[in-house]
Amino acid sequence: MANISSLDLNLLRVLDALLREGSTVGAGRRLALSQPAVSAALGRLRHALGDPLFVRQGQGLVPTSYATSLEGPLRAALEELESVLAGPEKFDPAEAQLDFHISGTDFFASMLMPELGARVQHAAPGLRLQLVDLVPDHHVEALERQDVDLALLPERDFPAWTAHARLFRAEFTVIARTGHPALTAAGLAPGEMIPMELFCSLGHVLCSPDGRFHGLGDDALTRAGRSRRVMMSVPVFEGVLQVVAATDLIALFPSGLAERRSPSAGIALYAPPMAIPPVQLSMIWHRRRSRDPAHTWLRGMVQEILTPLGQRNDLSVLG
Repeated sequence: MANISSLDLNLLRVLDALLREGSTVGAGRRLALSQPAVSAALGRLRHALGDPLFVRQGQGLVPTSYATSLEGPLRAALEELESVLAGPEKFDPAEAQLDFHISGTDFFASMLMPELGARVQHAAPGLRLQLVDLVPDHHVEALERQDVDLALLPERDFPAWTAHARLFRAEFTVIARTGHPALTAAGLAPGEMIPMELFCSLGHVLCSPDGRFHGLGDDALTRAGRSRRVMMSVPVFEGVLQVVAATDLIALFPSGLAERRSPSAGIALYAPPMAIPPVQLSMIWHRRRSRDPAHTWLRGMVQEILTPLGQRNDLSVLG
């Protein structure tokens, strides 16, 4: 085990650069050091950490398992140290001229951006906001590349270099077009539970940014020993609303968005026949931004707007 008291911390910057670049030449270019200086630093690192760290393969260096295990925690530690030493910057919302890039589905185009835009227009007129919708697996990658400042997505195991805060637990309801013939024939009023047999026999439309025909509703049905007929997949929630309003397809849909859009979208809300675990939504950001006052201000505003979405009324009162 390395003795941190005797380790030159500049060597850790060299290790990070080598992990990023995969060569002593590339690491030297990143750190403005000569190739021999990087090679010498690598030798000292190997001695201090008791591991080869890299093996040569062709013109590049391949990290050992130990070096790979250090990559995420090391990068997070260096960026946190840089943030601490830099100290907090001054931030005056009224005078700031900044762009903020937020990653999330079109759910947030309806449930976040109108209110956030109104607040920012009043308090920080020089700020510009951009909501981008990414394929789910690319949200975290975009944070690491600094393409986005904040990502809004279901909670999971996030990398060590990120920080996150919980926002709300999204629940789900069934939406169908107003006057849906099969539901009307069954004598169902909005707000009532659709019987399992009828639910499974109807065609469904699914929101999936990457075009899948399987979602959390299918997982819930599998636990109940049943399955449904997913007839269509569209990449955005607005598309699901349009399809449901124009056809006899039904959909499982986020309850908060369904309640907000139902008066104007020509849809009615019903309870699903099986239990669907709520999905915990969180906002995630790179730890390097945790102490940034502008970023902190934006996160606080996003949390103020979205957290109350978890305090919704029971579906039974909607009919």
